[in-house]
Amino acid sequence: MKSKAVIIGAGFGGLSCAVTLASKGWDVTVLERQQNPGGKLQRIQIEGYTFDRGPSTITMPRVFRSLYELAGASMEDYVEIYELEPRTRNIFADGTIVDFSRDQAFMKAQISKYSSSDALRYDDFMAEAAVLYHLSEKQFLNKLLLSWRDKMSLPLLRDLLRVRPFLSLQSLLLKYFSHPHTLAMLGRYATYVGSSPFRSPAIFAMLGYVESVEGVYGVRGGTYKLVEGLTALAEGLGVRIMNGIEVTNISVVNGVAKGVDTTHGFYSAKTVIAGGDVLSVNRMLVEENSRPSMSDRKIAAYEPSLSGYVTLAGVPRKYEALLHHTVFFPEQYETEFIDIFERKIPAKQPAVYVCHSGYSESGMAPEGGSNLFILANAPYMNEACDWRTETASYGKRVLSVLEGHGITGLDQGAVLQHYTPQNIAEDTLAHKGAIYGISSNSVEQTFFRPSNRSSDVKGLWYVGGTTHPGGGTPIVSLSGRLVGEHIANHA
Repeated sequence: MKSKAVIIGAGFGGLSCAVTLASKGWDVTVLERQQNPGGKLQRIQIEGYTFDRGPSTITMPRVFRSLYELAGASMEDYVEIYELEPRTRNIFADGTIVDFSRDQAFMKAQISKYSSSDALRYDDFMAEAAVLYHLSEKQFLNKLLLSWRDKMSLPLLRDLLRVRPFLSLQSLLLKYFSHPHTLAMLGRYATYVGSSPFRSPAIFAMLGYVESVEGVYGVRGGTYKLVEGLTALAEGLGVRIMNGIEVTNISVVNGVAKGVDTTHGFYSAKTVIAGGDVLSVNRMLVEENSRPSMSDRKIAAYEPSLSGYVTLAGVPRKYEALLHHTVFFPEQYETEFIDIFERKIPAKQPAVYVCHSGYSESGMAPEGGSNLFILANAPYMNEACDWRTETASYGKRVLSVLEGHGITGLDQGAVLQHYTPQNIAEDTLAHKGAIYGISSNSVEQTFFRPSNRSSDVKGLWYVGGTTHPGGGTPIVSLSGRLVGEHIANHA
């Protein structure tokens, strides 16, 4: 008889875990409360415009490709990806433009237009980013840290000290650069994991190497095609993916998982993998007396990550300033993170990111139109910010930033849809509407996240951005594979 597992949530972590277990002969059922798989990534189609609401910057494609290889399949039979060059356009308040590129000579030439000294140090920075990436890959990204023995191993501790965990990303950048443009452009990598460059550890400088050397990719037909590909792969392996079914309780008897109660009955399984937010899963699905190491008090002690305010804009015109990925930076970058993490209010001067996938391929918008996914960082849900009253004003603030750079007409004749932290919390049950689970604004929350294995309930596992190895689409997918492999190898 096949070993059986139930997975809660059909996001990237859940789907990756399902593919991994099924490829090793397990009987797997995935239960998804939304009407479609994908978790925070959903396809939205409005009046001929197609949007990906959720992750749009895709890196580390080998993580996704490895899942297909596990199943004896080829990713190219399911999903077509293409490399973006330039990777991202960065536009600053004074009009300066830097197109992030694999070509370091080109990068230095652009930077030298506003800072010759920063340009001279760019190669040295990229060399350090490469070292940080390879150390991270060796010690953190490709292995589970399930016990204190794992976390306290001498090789890991040695390499942890080499990445200077107590040095912030901003402090590392200041070793190389002095101009606000360079600091903002590279400091933004902290937001890829929902954090502040002024508080998160220097390890995230590695993302400069990831983007420059490994590349940034688009997905033909939109990023949601990654979800459809993994869904088809999983179902081809016999995985049952059941949408519109909400798990209401994880059944625990004498500290052992027995299955899950749902809106459609009970699903029995000795192995339960939670693909949702670890904090929400415990708070909502496990009785508190069954989770002493994840009590309500301990859950409240974690700092959530950034959330986001999204505007989907279908506009019957084109914009020459926009590439596939474009970021508009404010004059003072630090104030955004003070507003969000300290004051816990929407930023007065937010950086604004725009994904225009229609730049790279036709069919994503009507002829002559643009499908714009517009994202501004936002605070996680808290008492200082009520999105019932903030939505309209923050939306206008974000659009005014774009208007200041010539991206006009978004409030005239455009198809607009807004999506707030409150919507994220309601749709995906993300704790306090945080996109990336917990922040990486401290050493502990970066390197010692909640374990993938429950300390309280035998047979209960976690995948996703809140647990190891962290947030971001490929890293969440990696967590699913790592957990699936461990479970299958130790069954």
